[in-house]
Amino acid sequence: MSQYSLDVLRQRYVVEKRPLEATVEHILRADTRAGARAILTSIDKRRFENRSEGQRLRKMLRFETSLWLSGHHAVAGVDEAGMSPLAGPVSAGAVILKPGTRIVGIDDSKKLDAAAREELAKEIKEKAETWCVAFVEVEEIDAINIYWAGIQAMQRAVRGLGLTPQHLLIDAKRLKEMDIPQQAIIKGDAKSASIAAASILAKVERDEIMRTLDVRHPGYGFADHKGYPVPAHYEALARLGACAAHRRSFGPVRKALGLPPLPPWPSAAEREAG
Repeated sequence: MSQYSLDVLRQRYVVEKRPLEATVEHILRADTRAGARAILTSIDKRRFENRSEGQRLRKMLRFETSLWLSGHHAVAGVDEAGMSPLAGPVSAGAVILKPGTRIVGIDDSKKLDAAAREELAKEIKEKAETWCVAFVEVEEIDAINIYWAGIQAMQRAVRGLGLTPQHLLIDAKRLKEMDIPQQAIIKGDAKSASIAAASILAKVERDEIMRTLDVRHPGYGFADHKGYPVPAHYEALARLGACAAHRRSFGPVRKALGLPPLPPWPSAAEREAG
C-alpha cells in the first residue's frame, strides 16, 4: 500500500469509523509499517470499547428485557430531578423505550456532563415509544414538602405518557397511589436504561427552566448552579435575600428571610407508613 492509501484508510476506518472489511484487515495486518499498525490499534481499541459498551447496555437493560420477554412491552422508567436545590421546581421524567432499544452512552444523568445529557435527551425523545416530563412548582413544594412533591411529579409524568404503562421501574421509590405493577430499584438510574433515560430528560428539562429563572431573577446564578446549595448560591442569598423562585420550606432560604426553622419532615419509615 502507498502512503496515500494509508491516509485514505485512516480517514475511512479511523476518522469516519466505517466497518473494516476482512480483506482490508488482512492486508493491514500483513503490513509492517507504523502507519498500518496505528490504524489497526485504533480499530482494535474501538472494537474493545464497543464490546464493553454493548455488555454495559445489556446489563442496563436486564430489568426491561426480562419484562419484555414476559409480554410487558410498555415498561416505563421513572425518576425525578431537583430534590435538593433551594430554588426552582422539582421535575420528573417517565420514559417507555421500545423493546430492544439501544442508546449508546445512556447512564445516570449525574455521571454525564451537560453536553452529553443534551445529546442523549434528543436521542431518547426520538427513540422512545413515549415520554413525559412533569413539574411540581415551588409553591406546591412548600405546601406538601419536597418528598411528596417528588412523588407527585413522578405520578404526573407517568399520567402524561402517551399510553398506560404495563409496569413501572422507579428509582428507589414506589408510587402507591398508582394501580400499576412496579419495582423500586435502589440507584436505579445507574442500573436501568429506562430509569436513566427518565433521569436525563428530567434533568435536561429542569436545567432549561433554571436558565429561564436566571433571566427572570438575575444575580443568583441559577443558570450555573441550577439552584443547588453551593457556596455561590449561599452568598447570593445572603446578599440579595430570597426571590420568588426560592423554596421557603428549605432551611437556608428561611434563614435568609429571617423565618424560624420548620419542624423536621417525617422520617423515611414514617413516610412509608403513610
